[in-house]
Amino acid sequence: VQLQASGGGLVQPGGSLRLSCAVSGSIITANPMGWYRRTPGNQRELVATISFSGSTNYADSVKGRFTISGDFAKNTAYLQMNMLKLEDTAVYYCHAQIGRREYWGQGTLVTVSS
Repeated sequence: VQLQASGGGLVQPGGSLRLSCAVSGSIITANPMGWYRRTPGNQRELVATISFSGSTNYADSVKGRFTISGDFAKNTAYLQMNMLKLEDTAVYYCHAQIGRREYWGQGTLVTVSS
């Protein structure tokens, strides 16, 4: 099983980016899927998760700015990030639980800078 994350990059404050995470190599639907991030000097923190039922969970710091969505038929999750702030700069990691096992993507760098 592999998680392929994409969509990171450099954006100015107030800008937008969309991250994608695709699970390959599994016939079992991932549930839930989500995004975490690690900033320099900090531990990895939850950004957002989505379950097969459509239930979502967000970190307080991104509520109202980020939206997570999922296409569970394709085992793919998306993170739409709007109104990006300097403090959103981090490596973003895709996460998926498949059965009893957890999987992580390789990380994609998001840099918010003017």
